[in-house]
Amino acid sequence: MSTEARGVEVVRFRRELRHELEAIRGRWIWLLILGIALVAFGMFAIAAPFISSVATVLTIGVLLIMAGVAQLVGAFWTRDWSGFFLVLLMGVLYAVMGVLFLNRPIEAMAAVTLLLACVLLVGGAFRTIVSAWYQFPQWGWVFVGGLLQLGLGLLIWQGWPETSLWVVGLFVGIDMIFTGWTWVALALRLKRLGHRLPPLPDPAASTSA
Repeated sequence: MSTEARGVEVVRFRRELRHELEAIRGRWIWLLILGIALVAFGMFAIAAPFISSVATVLTIGVLLIMAGVAQLVGAFWTRDWSGFFLVLLMGVLYAVMGVLFLNRPIEAMAAVTLLLACVLLVGGAFRTIVSAWYQFPQWGWVFVGGLLQLGLGLLIWQGWPETSLWVVGLFVGIDMIFTGWTWVALALRLKRLGHRLPPLPDPAASTSA
């Protein structure tokens, strides 16, 4: 791609980004409230990890039941389709798993925690091996991140099933806090923009130049 074409693409991207910012600029206060609420709930989840873990598992159970019902309804709407029995089986499986999550939240927390530990171990091993093998730019940060993932997954796995009483809630709380601060930063940025956004050059003028 030539320099002129790249410049045109950059200008078009900036125009689209400004259009999106203009669309949500007047709602910055609601984004700020959402971010503050997420940070508050995240702090509560970290302070009471067992309660937040149970709440997370119950929420997953409800979502699984809803997904199972949707699969079953979709299966009976397409009874003549060759994949009818597969969709029906998936719907029953989702619904049964959801009921188990609701009836056995402690056991479900243990299963989710064990799955999380496996994901961290596999993901950490993959990141460390790939980064050390290819050594791309800034590969050291990826390598260190992979080692941290491995260590965290190993700690969770060694302490299982006791770690299931707090790990899920802790991770949910941390994720909510980071997400909340992201919304807060976006809202404050939109507030500072006010009603003035810098003009962008015309792509056609850039091309002709």
